[in-house]
Amino acid sequence: MAVITFANAKGGAGKTTAALILSTELARQGNKVVVLDADPQRWITRWSEVSGHVANLEVISHITPASLPCHIRELKDEADFIVIDLAGAKDAIVALALGLSDQVLIPVQGCAMDAQGAVQILELIRHLEQKATVRIKHSVVLTRVNSLVTTRALQTIKTLLASRGVAMLETPIVERAAYREIFECGGTLQTMDTGRVSNLDKARENALALAQEVQALLPARPQRSWASRAPSWAQLRAA
Repeated sequence: MAVITFANAKGGAGKTTAALILSTELARQGNKVVVLDADPQRWITRWSEVSGHVANLEVISHITPASLPCHIRELKDEADFIVIDLAGAKDAIVALALGLSDQVLIPVQGCAMDAQGAVQILELIRHLEQKATVRIKHSVVLTRVNSLVTTRALQTIKTLLASRGVAMLETPIVERAAYREIFECGGTLQTMDTGRVSNLDKARENALALAQEVQALLPARPQRSWASRAPSWAQLRAA
């Protein structure tokens, strides 16, 4: 089981969209995926209610700092992936989720590189790493990237982040109509009508590339079990 958390202290970064795209693609591949919807706006929960049953995918809402480690403990033997969608904030549950994660993904809009919220998460990660003397694997993922943005422009952003010691995924999440439709109509990229949604094939390819890259970041077996992390991180909820 691997725990993947999407975090950005500023709303509107495409965090929930990225979490849903990754979750549905992992489920499509046959993995058992559980989304812990810790965002008070409950967008993924609403999507689940509209969608009905989606194979290999379960959504659990109303996540609290107290219930988060309990859910992970209960799911550790049945889920292949736990995906945590956090609020656009910096609070106790964010600190706890970061510490319980095998991989933290920090969405940042690729258009304006408005990274204020991302910087807050990066600072929190560094603070928690120093306080608990443990490494939290993390990467930035660019979201809502215009399809016309050149590879050179993305490489420039990657180089800038690397100079500050921040890794960035090679796969950006490109702005697609399908990613808006999925919340309005429910279902997945696979159940959408190719005749009604433009560039659906490209959206599916983007989701596949994202899932493959994220899976490659994860160890075959997570190096730290949730049990070894939870007690220490529970003490850091107010960090």
